[in-house]
Amino acid sequence: MGFQHGLSGLSTTSTSLDVIGNNIANANTAGFKLSHAQFTDVYANALGGETSINKVGIGSKVADIAQQFSQGNISSTSNPLDIAVNGAGFFRMNNGGEVTYSRNGQFHVDKNGFIVNSDNINLTGYQTDAAGNIISTAPSNLQLSTADISPSATTTFSAGFNLDSRTDVPAVIPAFDATDPTTYANSTSATIFDSLGNSHVFTMFYQKTGSGAWDTFATVDGATTAAGVPVGVTLGGGASQALAFDTNGLLTGPAAPIVASIDLAAIATNLGIVNDATTPMDFTLDLSTVTQFGANFGVNSLSQDGFASGRLAGFSVAGDGTVSGSFTNGESRTLGQVVLAHFANPQGLTPLGGTQWAQSADSGEPLVGAPRTGPLGVLESSSIEESNVDLTTELVNMITAQRNYQANAKTIETQDAILQTLVNL
Repeated sequence: MGFQHGLSGLSTTSTSLDVIGNNIANANTAGFKLSHAQFTDVYANALGGETSINKVGIGSKVADIAQQFSQGNISSTSNPLDIAVNGAGFFRMNNGGEVTYSRNGQFHVDKNGFIVNSDNINLTGYQTDAAGNIISTAPSNLQLSTADISPSATTTFSAGFNLDSRTDVPAVIPAFDATDPTTYANSTSATIFDSLGNSHVFTMFYQKTGSGAWDTFATVDGATTAAGVPVGVTLGGGASQALAFDTNGLLTGPAAPIVASIDLAAIATNLGIVNDATTPMDFTLDLSTVTQFGANFGVNSLSQDGFASGRLAGFSVAGDGTVSGSFTNGESRTLGQVVLAHFANPQGLTPLGGTQWAQSADSGEPLVGAPRTGPLGVLESSSIEESNVDLTTELVNMITAQRNYQANAKTIETQDAILQTLVNL
């Protein structure tokens, strides 16, 4: 039996060296998970299955090549579509209809806008509707739309500023002239957008008319008559909007936001240009935070909700897997969401190579969902998960396996010497 012991030991140790060598070879493979060779002893059964406490075993055999799915180190990269999983879960991939799973998050966008890995295997996730809302149904191949984002006309405009209460009231209130700074105390401008995404300069002028009383005028793109009267702009249904303040400098009128109406056709005619946008252009003008304190004129806030059309300029991936696109107009929009899959027994997954695994009966059914939900981990963009191989440990394991191999070879040598002795009797 001595030869059998040695041969089985050489075989199992050789397998262990193969596993260790494979681990070392993949020390720099992103998403790689190391394996350990696990052994068991072997006993021969007597006829009828009888056993004896004095029975000697006949060697060892490989019981399993166990994968170790411990977390690998996470390192930063410059590619926003390099994604690392921090915690449990696998990327769900679609390889021509075959669903596979991976921890290697080195992705890029192919010519058709699909997110793929280096082997052109598709990453799957949730798609979005036209408004950018995530549709959490069955995962499908993630495709990022590169179409221009449509423009949106301004519908709300909010302005916050302080009018200096120390401003003198003229003995005779002059007729407002947008081209004559002596007819108003202050002005401020902001950009608004029409239905085609054309930008327009919306300028408001403030003329003090009495104690705690001001008139607000507005122009768009500086369109005025020869006398400086604004063209195509009405505030609250009139040529101007009165502002009233109490003795504490707080606004008392108008009590609610007003409607600013812009006749874009009249303005285009005045400026000698063409504009096919929807006209009139109406939006809500909110002046509720305007004050009149004894301080210099100053603008605190100007905001509006319109924007021009824009082209996709870049991507980013949030911790919950949401893929957002940044556009040249300063807007951002959700383009999809990466999903993860969790297995009750990841060691039961079948390795396919290329840092891909397949579901098996031992792994159980996958739990698929968005990152940060249930047992699923969080995603880190512009990062990759390195191999979980510790080179120092593997080199020490290799030395140990080498010594075991030598020891098993020695048992064969010893058995040979014993047989030689018997032959020479």
